[in-house]
Amino acid sequence: MRAFYLLLIIATLFACQPANENPLYTAANYTIYKDKVVQGEYIAQVQSPTHITSDYQSPANATFPNFIEFKFAINGKDNELPIGINHTFLLESDNEGQINLPTLTFGERHADEVATTPTGSIEPNTPLVIRVDASKIIKSMDEDGYFETYNGQKIYKEDYNGIYIAGNLAPLGWDFDNLNGRTDRQLKDDNGDGIFEITLSLNPYNPDDFTAKEWMLKHDVSSYPQLSTSIPLVDALYNMALDETEMNIENDGTFRTGEEWPGVWTRDVSYSILLSYAFTNTEVAKTSLMRKVKNDRIIQDTGTGGAWPISSDRTTWALAAWEIYKVTGDQQWLETIYPIVKNSVEDDLQTLKDHRSNLIKGESSFLDWRKQTYPVWMNGVDIFESRCLGTNAVHAQTYAILAEMAGLMGDDASKYQHEAQQLQTAINNELWVENKGYYAQYLYGRNKMMLSPRSEALGEAFTVLFGIADTGRARQVVANTPVVDYGVPCIYPQIPEMPPYHNNGIWPFVQAYWNWACAKADNASAVEQGLAGMHRAAALFLTNKENMVADNGDFRDTEVNSNRQLWSVAGYLSFVYRVFAGMQFELDGLHFTPFVPEAYGQQMTLTNFKYRDATLDITIKGNGSVIKSFTIDGQKAEPMVDKSLSGQHAIEIVLENPQQLSIKKKAVANAFSLKTPRVTANSNKLNWNTIEGATNYEVYNNGELVTTTPNTEFISEDNGYYQELAVKAISDDNESFVSNVIAILPGTAKVIDAARLGRNGSIKANGFNGKGYIELSKEANTSVATKVKVDKAGTYLIRARYSNGSGPDNTDNKCAIRTLFVNGSKEGVMVMPQRGKDEWSNWGYTNLIKVSLKKGVNKLSLQFKDYNQNMNGDVNTALLDELSIIPVQ
Repeated sequence: MRAFYLLLIIATLFACQPANENPLYTAANYTIYKDKVVQGEYIAQVQSPTHITSDYQSPANATFPNFIEFKFAINGKDNELPIGINHTFLLESDNEGQINLPTLTFGERHADEVATTPTGSIEPNTPLVIRVDASKIIKSMDEDGYFETYNGQKIYKEDYNGIYIAGNLAPLGWDFDNLNGRTDRQLKDDNGDGIFEITLSLNPYNPDDFTAKEWMLKHDVSSYPQLSTSIPLVDALYNMALDETEMNIENDGTFRTGEEWPGVWTRDVSYSILLSYAFTNTEVAKTSLMRKVKNDRIIQDTGTGGAWPISSDRTTWALAAWEIYKVTGDQQWLETIYPIVKNSVEDDLQTLKDHRSNLIKGESSFLDWRKQTYPVWMNGVDIFESRCLGTNAVHAQTYAILAEMAGLMGDDASKYQHEAQQLQTAINNELWVENKGYYAQYLYGRNKMMLSPRSEALGEAFTVLFGIADTGRARQVVANTPVVDYGVPCIYPQIPEMPPYHNNGIWPFVQAYWNWACAKADNASAVEQGLAGMHRAAALFLTNKENMVADNGDFRDTEVNSNRQLWSVAGYLSFVYRVFAGMQFELDGLHFTPFVPEAYGQQMTLTNFKYRDATLDITIKGNGSVIKSFTIDGQKAEPMVDKSLSGQHAIEIVLENPQQLSIKKKAVANAFSLKTPRVTANSNKLNWNTIEGATNYEVYNNGELVTTTPNTEFISEDNGYYQELAVKAISDDNESFVSNVIAILPGTAKVIDAARLGRNGSIKANGFNGKGYIELSKEANTSVATKVKVDKAGTYLIRARYSNGSGPDNTDNKCAIRTLFVNGSKEGVMVMPQRGKDEWSNWGYTNLIKVSLKKGVNKLSLQFKDYNQNMNGDVNTALLDELSIIPVQ
């Protein structure tokens, strides 16, 4: 308690000290001083180490545009109009302050619709009434049993659950993934006349949405390491982060994910533990991690298509668990975590590894809101097939960790050493973009993968921190990855017409890993810039927010946001430990590689730092990254603390104050890619829409560029093999995502009706091909077999037509998984993600599995294996309609 009261005494003395007006950092839109942050008319002022005030107000309500774009959505899906075509109106209030649009017809644009730009703004809380005539939908379902959308999709009556609306103006958003079930965005037909209606409150204003005016320390944080520097802003924000850490500890001894996010989430808590909590809150970290274990395996939280294996970054848990072991040396903890990590990795290698590239499949780590970072045409199957930078970096590090664990446990480590090295090599071979000087966001496609050249900040940081990038590439990554004025965006460039969250968003925990990487790469300018972004947001908002908009640094306009987000809090703490002190925990002890930018003064102290049986008071003098002297209790030593040290000790680190890196890390203007073309096909003729800003279009066939054209059509020639056609819009300095893939199957493709392969179940569905379907579950048809005769030996693709109505397509944990065997050999894992809650008539295709078939008869089987267990454990169900066997070059 003594340290707690000492902080309060210091607060009184601190308030009398004169402000130093020399800035720590000057950005285009804000300035960081030693004791305040100034952004335009707003000021966050440090009153003491335990008290900060801020008059920041979000500008979101001040300039709310009077132009709206929206579309209706059956079952919350983007199915009314072609992608990129919306209803568009210029909004004007009537005499009563309300806006009434003309009644629209579902699937048709109205004569009053305009293509324009805003001409003014809308007052807060303005009512907007929207009506749509959907009588043809109801009539079609009553008469035919289904309604067919513009693109030929049939929505069956038994699957229908309402008409929703998505749009560009708050309270609307373009998040179709989470639209189904949103009663606040569902239109109602109260009188049964087929006219559905909704009233929205535009430009919603709620005083509670704004930040507090002040922060004052509420909790006793004296048990934590205590920081004292010559920068009052740093001291106060560090204490605020400790305060919010205490707020995030639940009564059951686990970490809460954030003010708006109850419970423990695997990746959130794992990334937080790796940043800071492995050593500041070790027991809470352990308890939290063990909440994310089931059947001696790591739990992948609910996610795209029913979680694992679509989402596949659960091994973040291993990074955190290993860090705790290195901090504590707790043998019992090692014995607990080793089988959990090993079991999880073995299942992952069976399911996720692409043996063609040696990369790992599955969604981008933490970037788990589908269309926020993927093109809109990609579904759960497509996302499973992507090979993402951040996720692959996490797996590479996990395999290296598992190898070390195996060695300590007396097991053979060579397998995991090989997997780690192989994956690191694959990342460098497959994802490095030479003309960008950083790694690509991901590979995506179906059979043939295409490279997305966007940067992905968390993955870029991991390549540096995990040693995937060599020294030269690490420096290139830090120098070339784009950052904007307010920090490093999750991806760059941004995706047009997608609201801020991961897209057009800055996340403080990502910034924290980025800062750590910049320090490791010895780039002082990048570190200073990154620290300034974190100081600005924490001080002005008086909390460690979940995210902010990359365009303007504000917190209001992102899709979801939370105060005291756990990994943001841990991220703020981490720059003290990981950057300034340069703490690195290893098996032999605690190592120090400090990095103190010149602006941050000549001395800082960190007292009461607990490491195993030792309590350390650490003083760092000077700045730079070169250690001139390192002493323990006045005695010269190597820059580390041995794991056997015990008792109270004083550490002094003196830095040489060299001339720090003079190359400035310049912020770039935020930018957006070109819109993605929408391609339609009539037989072998492709057509697509004109893309604004594009000068040409690149046409790809099976991943290879076949032509560049200013036209919007292309005719493909039948070559007797499977073809994947796609289009990319380009200009001199910009490009789009690759369009939706058009698959052309040759006439020699074979289709096997699944109805004859097993027993039908109790689930009823429509829209199947052939004579019917069979139900795959943990109890029924756990192994189905068939034979196929081909006229010549060669390479073929096998896929299944399936449905999975066990849950929505964006969350839950019931992805169905089976393993394909050909002539007795395992060929790959077939995933059947959820496609909509109770939508068993919503059919789609699995991933393509490339196999070699011999001439004549070949035996195929789909089997449920132990490693096909999903995250639900009980429900692993799909309907199987047919199997396709397709020749491919």
